[in-house]
Amino acid sequence: PDDEDEPDGDVPLDAPETDLDAEADHETELGHDEPADEPDPVDEDELLAEDEPEGDEVGGDEVGGDELDDEDEPDGDVPLEASDTDLGEHEDEDEHEDEHEHDHRPPPFAVDPDAEDTGEIHPVPGAFAPLAPSALDADDAATEAAPSGEEPHRPRRRWLRRALVAAVLLLGLAYVGGWWLTGERTPAQASIGGVDVGGLSPTAAQRAVETELGPREADAVVLEHEKKTFEIDPADVGLSLDAKGSVDQVVSRSWDPRRMVALVAGKHTYDPVVDVDDTKLADSVDSVAEAVQVPVTQALITFPGGKPKAREPQEGLVARKDDTAQAVKDAYLAESGPVAVPTAVVDPMVDSAGLKKAMTEIAQPAVAAPVAIRVGEKTIKLPVSAYTPALTVGVVDGAMKPRIDAEKLAEPLTDATTGIGRKAVDATVVIRGGKPVVVPGKDGVGLQPEEMAKKLVPVLTRTGDARSISIEADVVEPEFTTADAKKLQIKERVSEFETEFPYAEYRNINQARAAELIDGVIVKPGETFSFNDTVGERTEAAGFVVGTIINGGVFREELGGGVSQVVTTTYNAAFFAGMDDVEHHPHAFYISRYPVGREATVAWGYLDLKFKNPTKYGVLIRASVKKSTPGSAGVTRVELWSTKVWDVKAGKSAKRNLRDPGTRYDDTPACVAQDPVQGFDIDIYRTFFSKGKKVKSETVTANYQAADKVICGKKPTKD
Repeated sequence: PDDEDEPDGDVPLDAPETDLDAEADHETELGHDEPADEPDPVDEDELLAEDEPEGDEVGGDEVGGDELDDEDEPDGDVPLEASDTDLGEHEDEDEHEDEHEHDHRPPPFAVDPDAEDTGEIHPVPGAFAPLAPSALDADDAATEAAPSGEEPHRPRRRWLRRALVAAVLLLGLAYVGGWWLTGERTPAQASIGGVDVGGLSPTAAQRAVETELGPREADAVVLEHEKKTFEIDPADVGLSLDAKGSVDQVVSRSWDPRRMVALVAGKHTYDPVVDVDDTKLADSVDSVAEAVQVPVTQALITFPGGKPKAREPQEGLVARKDDTAQAVKDAYLAESGPVAVPTAVVDPMVDSAGLKKAMTEIAQPAVAAPVAIRVGEKTIKLPVSAYTPALTVGVVDGAMKPRIDAEKLAEPLTDATTGIGRKAVDATVVIRGGKPVVVPGKDGVGLQPEEMAKKLVPVLTRTGDARSISIEADVVEPEFTTADAKKLQIKERVSEFETEFPYAEYRNINQARAAELIDGVIVKPGETFSFNDTVGERTEAAGFVVGTIINGGVFREELGGGVSQVVTTTYNAAFFAGMDDVEHHPHAFYISRYPVGREATVAWGYLDLKFKNPTKYGVLIRASVKKSTPGSAGVTRVELWSTKVWDVKAGKSAKRNLRDPGTRYDDTPACVAQDPVQGFDIDIYRTFFSKGKKVKSETVTANYQAADKVICGKKPTKD
């Protein structure tokens, strides 16, 4: 039904048709100026009983057993009791609308058969759903709105899309062109290591770099620190110019827009690319760092004479190795002069305030009084002098702490506690009646240094009864026992050698002292004997006096002069005993009282005499000196005792490469006059025999420089 056929007011669903028409006519007559008369009440139960067919569904798919198609369903709301005529009229209208709109709609109402029969009609959810207009409807509406024979109106933006596409294409072409140009020439204002290469092709740029920087490739890089300079030779560390690589970093195709802009704008500087052997450079930097380094001085308290003495902390200095290596690379090919070595300060772990605190809280209390030691029922007082030689207060884990060296404590401790213990005595081998004899070792009874050191440290800062420790005395075995001595099988003399020396009192003193210190030393199988380690530094405290030595090719006066006589004699004894020559150094020029080519000298700290015992037997050194007098020469004698393994014979070549001496004048107070000596080279042969058969041979070469004639005084001037 159309809108004008529908009633405006609310009409009861069960109102009869005549009442509906009458109400409509009445409203027309009144024009809604006056309220319409209410219809007579109608009995709804009677009306429903008359119109509702039994057993037929209302609002369902079937009415009276006949199916209703979708197009037969009414569009609007129709009273359930509407007549067949009204339904027919609705069907005609629905068919007309279906042809025009192709719209199929569900029935407006349906009765739920399961609902309770209350006389009311309930809509079933989903029975009615209005349809949204379709896209086709929208198009039809647009078409209908357009004038006949004309196309519908559309947005005219095609020109904008075309312009956008054209712009993108142009930008793309420009971008590709920029990419291509970055590989064809350098930026307009580019330089490599100070060489102008702006706007050049790669080949031209490489040629310019080689022309300007190539001549500098061999120039040394100079580093400096304070007043020291260090030269790094490029050849020694593999430094060289990579001209192609230098240009490649500037000219290489890139999609980076910044590289493209750089072709025409901005100033661009580049370092030259260099090749380097990093391992060799690191070695050179290590040498520089070692020369530059100033070790940090940590705070320390020692106790000379039993009194605390403080050493102030001092900061150190180290070269920053990685930065130094980079500085060398950066300075290479540059004309910048010496480059400062990059350094860093190293702070001490404890400052002066911490040292002062340790002096007050640790060092001074440590020497304030003796320490009581209880051994069983006996108590003794350990004097300060017994442990302070082994005591230090130093930096441990960033703090000042006391420490006692057990090895340094051993001897003073034994001397200070003679009432408690007895020092152990090592076994040894001596020569009696021309034969080696084993002297048994002796056990000691005393305090263990390791245990003592551990217990002493905590009580050093205590006072009164708390300044005491309890400890037990133990049997102390010798380090070298009687059994150890017997295993060495020292049975016979295997070599001996003597040298003579002219009278000089310093020779008598120094040679006798050196011989005394090496006499009785046993070199065990596989061990290496060192003259410097055995004799120690030649000082007055060690019993040596000033004598003549060779220094810089001339005679000079220094402590220990003449000791080389003992060294040469010991070297020859080891030579003929078949010992392995580990280290020996002939004198700078030949001294006639020694066997040519078979002599040796020493200097504390850098020249030593060393030989190794290659046999399975021990070797006992016996050394003695017969002192010289104004009327007789002295004799130095060294013997080696062991079990014989080799018979050794010596030989020598003729002198060669003779060198003539010159003459020099020396007007210094240290001058010692000397006669000229010719220089030369000579080979020394050593041949080993076993049971009469040759086993092996060795050759060593001695090189002697010429000794100038030295005249003390100023060189005469020519008139």
